[in-house]
Amino acid sequence: MNNQKQQKPTLTGQRFKTRKRDEKERFDPTQFQESIVQGLNQTGTDLEAVAKFLDASGAKLDYRRYAETLFDILVAGGMLAPGGTLSDDMTRTEFCLFTAQEDLETMQAYAQVFNKLIRRYKYLEKGFEEEIKKLLLFLKGFTESERNKLAMLTGILLANGNISASILSSLFNENLVKEGVSAAFAVKLFKSWINEKDINSVAASLRKVGMDNRLMELFPANKRSCEHFSKYFTDAGLKELSDFARNQQSIGARKELQKELQEQMSRGDPQKEIIAYTREEMKKANISEQTMIGIIWTSVMSSVEWNKKEELVTEQAIKHLKQYSPLLNAFTSQGLSELSLLLKIQEYCYDNIHFMKAFQKIVVLLYKADVLSEEAILKWYTEAHLAKGKSVFLEQMKKFVEWLKNAEEESESDEEEAD
Repeated sequence: MNNQKQQKPTLTGQRFKTRKRDEKERFDPTQFQESIVQGLNQTGTDLEAVAKFLDASGAKLDYRRYAETLFDILVAGGMLAPGGTLSDDMTRTEFCLFTAQEDLETMQAYAQVFNKLIRRYKYLEKGFEEEIKKLLLFLKGFTESERNKLAMLTGILLANGNISASILSSLFNENLVKEGVSAAFAVKLFKSWINEKDINSVAASLRKVGMDNRLMELFPANKRSCEHFSKYFTDAGLKELSDFARNQQSIGARKELQKELQEQMSRGDPQKEIIAYTREEMKKANISEQTMIGIIWTSVMSSVEWNKKEELVTEQAIKHLKQYSPLLNAFTSQGLSELSLLLKIQEYCYDNIHFMKAFQKIVVLLYKADVLSEEAILKWYTEAHLAKGKSVFLEQMKKFVEWLKNAEEESESDEEEAD
């Protein structure tokens, strides 16, 4: 026991052999690349066998560390140098995406290979998305056929949800845009995406990552117009994408207009100026009066801080709307516009609970201010109302509608007597 105690200090300063697993390995993809290339050469064009080989190799090879190398080989046959050229000093394979047949069926089979690999090794998900982003930046270094294959594959992967639509930001790279590479690539990509799903699915994916309003950036600044975008993609056989982009631009223009009107009202700009500005913008953006009155209503109701107490908010709303009745009046020259306004009021009072009891008073005020006609109110009451809060609002309006009907009947009988 004493001997052991005396020997203990002699261990100080001695070097222990580090276990293999504790050593920080040097980044050296050569051996990894050779293993993958050898496996792909053996499996050849049999993509089922490729998928099985990749599945089994994940247990022996360090996919986590060499994810980029793995994806480079599967796509281009070897490791890619910056710019998209193959590294000269590395082993490569002829069995990869870029050497495959250029058709949708083959690309769908390749998409399945990637899908199985990522489902099996979930940690590769992020690295795969980064790889696609990188490959898109390298497009100029690839041949037209290689770009086409990559575009088809990317469209299928997007449709399957294997990657996020945020990868499209790589296509907004100035050099790719300037030379028309981005737009040409996007045509193939969206065709294959829409072929797998439909335009509604594409739209939902784009909206999810805020790409829905950025598609114009596929073109240089001097060609970034709705007309050019529409013609380019319609001519390429993608009319649904053109229509989607046009619609998005229209929505964007309306949001901007509503924001601007709200600011003008908050500043207290004269209503004559607001009316003139709105008419001009309506013409420019080709907005109908029915749509415009909805935008104005939202702007009017958003330009003020509302009282939280139900009994006070009605009074505040009446005062505020009385002030803006000339503006509302200027954009309700048609019966359909009046009806649109009534539906907006109904929706607003239902969605904002403090306004539930204010509906009838708002309608009566706008009737007296000549914004709403009795025809529009009666049509709304009898057939054109929304389901939202229907029973509450119809009950509120019952007496006023009866009064309107009686006034109409009296007016008709007076006319008959005069005849």
